[in-house]
Amino acid sequence: MIDNAFIYPISPATSMGEWMDAWKSEGRKNCFGQIVDVSTMQSEAGAAGAVHGSLTGGALSTTFTASQGLLLMIPNLYLIAGELMPTVFHVSARSISKHALTIFNDHSDVMACRQTGWAQLCSSSVQEVMDMALVSHLSTLKSRIPFMHFFDGYRTSAEIKKVNVIPYEAIKELIPHELVRENLTDKALNPNHPVIRGTGQRPDIFFQVSEIFLRFFLKIFRFSYISQQLILFPHHPFFYRVQLLLISTTWIAPLSSNRP
Repeated sequence: MIDNAFIYPISPATSMGEWMDAWKSEGRKNCFGQIVDVSTMQSEAGAAGAVHGSLTGGALSTTFTASQGLLLMIPNLYLIAGELMPTVFHVSARSISKHALTIFNDHSDVMACRQTGWAQLCSSSVQEVMDMALVSHLSTLKSRIPFMHFFDGYRTSAEIKKVNVIPYEAIKELIPHELVRENLTDKALNPNHPVIRGTGQRPDIFFQVSEIFLRFFLKIFRFSYISQQLILFPHHPFFYRVQLLLISTTWIAPLSSNRP
């Protein structure tokens, strides 16, 4: 569900970018019937900056990263969230290096990004990685809030297991094409229709605009819940309860009360 991807290798996220690059070389097309443009950048910071620029131009973009690589993307995470640009970053979570480097798969990298304004969805199995990736892409298109889809590095990202693949035909039926135009394409920078973006604001105005963004976050629950019901229910009838905890614990009780 993307037009292009900007990648930079870092374990254990390297394989995701490698698969994207391999599929591009093979001429494999996405659900839009086009070959995804894949570019390798000079660093994770460059990859995030390129995604930001691509989104500004109206293209569906993504990247893959982990650990220190995700931390290098934080400045652009704030910009993407602040400008309400729909995108998904796929993260194979790994420990942040401290007194030494480690490949232990904790969530210290993802938790360091909670304050950036991104919604976070977590997968706990190979099947859920595919399912929740689609949920993330659908939810960001409908809410305009960027999503960080993460899962355990190595433990999940390197696991070899059969999955029930969601066919392109099913994905096409779920894509809100009108929202792609409304929330991304029509808001792209265009020299024929110039707009002001990235201005300097007084503290009072800056705070008021930040408060206005809250109404977009309120959409996340509704869209993510609906998307998960459509996609995950055949595989994981009760999984959505756990996942919604990452969005808001205040809505769990009424939804769970009518479930066994």
